[in-house]
Amino acid sequence: MEGIFAIWQRDLKKFFRDRARLFGSFTMPILFLLIFGGGLSGTMESMMTGNLGEGSENFNYVEFIFPGIVSMTLLMTAIFSAMSIIEDKNFGYMKEILVSPISRVSIAVGKMSGAATVSTIQGVILFLLIPFLGLSYSIVSLLLVIPFMFLLGAALSGVGLLFASMIKSTQGGFQLIVQILVMPMIFLSGALFPINNMPGWLNVIVKLNPVTYGVDVMKKIMIDVESLSSTVRETMGLNLTVFGRQVSVLEEILFILGFAILFVAIATVSFKHAHA
Repeated sequence: MEGIFAIWQRDLKKFFRDRARLFGSFTMPILFLLIFGGGLSGTMESMMTGNLGEGSENFNYVEFIFPGIVSMTLLMTAIFSAMSIIEDKNFGYMKEILVSPISRVSIAVGKMSGAATVSTIQGVILFLLIPFLGLSYSIVSLLLVIPFMFLLGAALSGVGLLFASMIKSTQGGFQLIVQILVMPMIFLSGALFPINNMPGWLNVIVKLNPVTYGVDVMKKIMIDVESLSSTVRETMGLNLTVFGRQVSVLEEILFILGFAILFVAIATVSFKHAHA
């Protein structure tokens, strides 16, 4: 536990000392919020009010995408936090950790915990935009979603840890893999638009994407889904189904928990082989 805490503490100190990283990570989520929220909100809300009947007047498109924007921030921060492993390898810090008595599992858990904490902090900072966007999430729902944000950040950081443990340069393969990986995970998650009418082959990728379940859970916790009509919920993809069966919040949380455990194990094995 001391080793895990030391690695976690170091990642947090690096985060708070790097102000450029702190503010720079908000650029893309805020741009997406402005572009999609400002550009499509009128169209989406008019479509709902005009075509989908009773209950659609309560639909707010910005309220719909905000949990997705927070999930996007968690994904990007968690994945990019794994880049510190490559930097640590280049500067020799990782060698010092690997020759210490700390187990490979503790190293992976420590890095994952640090990345999850950093991503959660950045996601919570986005909550400061809620009053300025005219949204009305309850304090209780925001408090309930924070522990889940940490779990989702941990699961997503495991993906970054796996690739970072195998790649030597931040200028080469890692950035390429991140660009190929991150953008599809965002657009195929339901963060910005409904995903319930995807082609069959693409729908398989959507259902395997952990961000899909993360976005769905965050929307169900933060948005008052029951105030929306069943037609609105179906049209906006708020009734996520797998094999024709609607999945519950508990099942989605268990899936993400299992995903996090799996990638901790895989990253640990990767550390052993890469630094044997």
